[in-house]
Amino acid sequence: MTAYSYPLVSVISINFNAPEVTADMIRSFKDVTYPNVEIIVVDNASTKGDTDSLKQDFPEIKLIKSKENLGFAGGNNIGIRQAKGDYILLLNNDTEVKADFLEPLVKKFQNNPSIGAVSPKIYFHHTPNMLQFTGISEISKFTTRSTGWGYGKMDVGQFDEDKKSFFAHGAAMMVPKSVIEKVGLMAEIYFLYYEEMDWGQRIRNAGYEIYYVHDSVIYHKESVSTGKESPLKVYYINRARIIYMRRNVKGPDLFIAFLYQNLISVPKNLLLYLLRGKINLFKAFIKAVGWNIKNAFNKEIYHNPEL
Repeated sequence: MTAYSYPLVSVISINFNAPEVTADMIRSFKDVTYPNVEIIVVDNASTKGDTDSLKQDFPEIKLIKSKENLGFAGGNNIGIRQAKGDYILLLNNDTEVKADFLEPLVKKFQNNPSIGAVSPKIYFHHTPNMLQFTGISEISKFTTRSTGWGYGKMDVGQFDEDKKSFFAHGAAMMVPKSVIEKVGLMAEIYFLYYEEMDWGQRIRNAGYEIYYVHDSVIYHKESVSTGKESPLKVYYINRARIIYMRRNVKGPDLFIAFLYQNLISVPKNLLLYLLRGKINLFKAFIKAVGWNIKNAFNKEIYHNPEL
């Protein structure tokens, strides 16, 4: 990059009850070599932890306190509306970054204006050479599931090449503000999970491409907030999966998808929770399905907020 080609990057991160984790993320920026960055932390109505300490310890950041917990999409949308950057980077607070991770992401956009979103190579923080993200497949219209191409694999250089991906990763997702102005903000109906997939689908529907950028690297401490298999996670991820299907699958495919979910997926998952004795997870799954039944005609399901 030349000296004149460093557009402002707005880094937006959500804090909820974990200021010490968020502080580690901010601290990892001290050696970042990209010279034009603003960091915006949106506190999603935390109920514990000293959020004010973040501003005290890192006076350079912008701290926004939401009066209510708006979830991942809603919290990030608050930050996006306040961001001044040409590029918006949504970055989980449970990540840490390498010093030179921003340059390849910005350069990717500058070299190809048809790109609407990018994500870096993401490693699991606790196993630094184990990959979490190197691109992801298209979501099945019927199962509403996808496959991460590098997920759980050890990095031996097999993903050291930029690659078109069907979606970016919510832990670290950069989007030009001009694209957001065109497609709108993330759908807040999700609260947690699938919102970045939905956003990616809308970005691709608008004619843009999405890329995995191999020479940009971050480390992710996955599931610090929600746990590996908590009732909270089971509820929101299954609630969101059905919402995604309702928003993005159309016509006869939607009918087939409903049949698959009701006759195969839902009964199978409920049975597995019962067989494992996970009654709390069984109840969370029932609650997720029930929410979608209760909101069968809720027009908010299809709302996309504007910038």
